[in-house]
Amino acid sequence: MTEERKNLMRPTMRNSPVMGGLRAAAAPVGACFAALALLVGYTATGAAGDPPPRIEVVAARIIAPMGARSTAAYFEIRNTGASPDTLRFADSPELGISVIRRTARRTGTGRTEPAWAVSVPAGGTVRMAPGGLGVVILDPPALKPGQTVRYNLWFRHSGKVSVEVPVTAGPK
Repeated sequence: MTEERKNLMRPTMRNSPVMGGLRAAAAPVGACFAALALLVGYTATGAAGDPPPRIEVVAARIIAPMGARSTAAYFEIRNTGASPDTLRFADSPELGISVIRRTARRTGTGRTEPAWAVSVPAGGTVRMAPGGLGVVILDPPALKPGQTVRYNLWFRHSGKVSVEVPVTAGPK
């Protein structure tokens, strides 16, 4: 065999099977990296997924207990965002046990029952009021009108929303 023929049969880096495989994989791998970079940029701008809810609590009040073993707190919850949210529970580090309750009317009588979750629609408002939805405070401490109490409302997506709630003399 001649030297020239031996050189043709000897594998080189350019015509090796490994290099051929790397060349074949370069285009798909490059496309994957480009797609990943675009997705990272898209999510970093906040454009990916549902827009978040925007919860604000206004018109909050606690009814001063008049020797009763319970009282109530009422809130107006506004969602100015484009996605719904859900009120899961309410609590206060300054008060006793709080339970979200709803008055259910059956055959002319009102009966309260726990509300395990309260939907707050996108762009909507939930108004708590006597005879409807409210937060019952069991075994409240002595509260006086004009006093303020910190309350936490816990939402599925928005997390904890804290508000300072004034104590009022009676339902309004």
